[in-house]
Amino acid sequence: MNIAGFLKSQFIFHLLISYIFIASGLIINFIQLFTLILWPFNKQLFRKVNCKLAYCLSSQLVMLLEWWSGTTCTLYTDPGHYHKYGKENAIVILNHNFEIDFLCGWSFCDRFGVLGSSKVLAKKELSYMPIIGWMWYFLEMVFCKRKWEEDRKTVMEGLLNLRDYPENFWFLIHCEGTRFTEQKHEISMLKYHLLPRTKGFAVTVQCLRNVVSAVYDSTLNFRNNENPTLLGVLNGKKYHADLYVRRIPLGEVPEDEQECSNWLHKLYQEKDSFQQEYYKTGVYPGTPIVPSRRPWTLLNWLFWALLLLYPLFKLLINMISSGSSLTLATFVFVFVAASAGVRWMIGVTEINKGSTYGNHGHKGKIK
Repeated sequence: MNIAGFLKSQFIFHLLISYIFIASGLIINFIQLFTLILWPFNKQLFRKVNCKLAYCLSSQLVMLLEWWSGTTCTLYTDPGHYHKYGKENAIVILNHNFEIDFLCGWSFCDRFGVLGSSKVLAKKELSYMPIIGWMWYFLEMVFCKRKWEEDRKTVMEGLLNLRDYPENFWFLIHCEGTRFTEQKHEISMLKYHLLPRTKGFAVTVQCLRNVVSAVYDSTLNFRNNENPTLLGVLNGKKYHADLYVRRIPLGEVPEDEQECSNWLHKLYQEKDSFQQEYYKTGVYPGTPIVPSRRPWTLLNWLFWALLLLYPLFKLLINMISSGSSLTLATFVFVFVAASAGVRWMIGVTEINKGSTYGNHGHKGKIK
């Protein structure tokens, strides 16, 4: 291991990165709160400002993936569609197999300039979560309780609110609803995916039909059977991602809910075949392209680091030089609390902490 790799694996650097993320996140949330005064007078300005603020936060995680760990992502796609990415609104279907698949999705968004305005269909509980959850609230994310009888109306209202959004956006959706695990896989009729939850996708298509231009069917995998984790990224471990993206014009997606459901099931059968071929050959169909990583994620992180680390170091020096037992005990307590906080944030992404959706058998399971 070289010196850089050794330093990246040290917990003190993980704490500093987490401190910058948490402190800057709370500052951004505070600023977002004050942007509410814009909403009654200029809703579109409110949205544009919050897109920029959201980028300041979410890009820090992309920086970890692209610059800290040096993870590379090769895009397999039709070169004829490449120039449209980032220039149109789209629904992005992502598989949910890996702990950092959301990070790879965000990296994909950033490469084409739509990270700040990207949308997701997220669990309602996340809207109460400081930093990321509160940021999403001001970004008008669509939240659901995973109880469709209660969700349908609120999800439709949230989607319809996006019809006049002033920025190009990608709506990222994990149709499997939860991460792939062996227990859930055993009761699925697919080999590499879980059966998709179709109602949310059908309503998304219905509400955004005249807003988005296409569906981007995105299938992610990692070379050499790598099993990427957020802890690995934080330790500076480099991964090698391959992402296959098919652009499907929205006009090809049926309008009828049942036909749309059948279309999505067929799509996931095709995704399964792509994964099977990838495990055999190590490549996806299409032309491999490596989009350049953008410098703004790194520059944004450096800005927050310079702004926040100086007062932290000054405070620590004053605390240590005071020699007070109470002060030192407070420092140790804060250190332990920060360590627990970092571990909790990492634990949220772990596959074995996923939801229980998919853990129950289907009566129609094919043997």
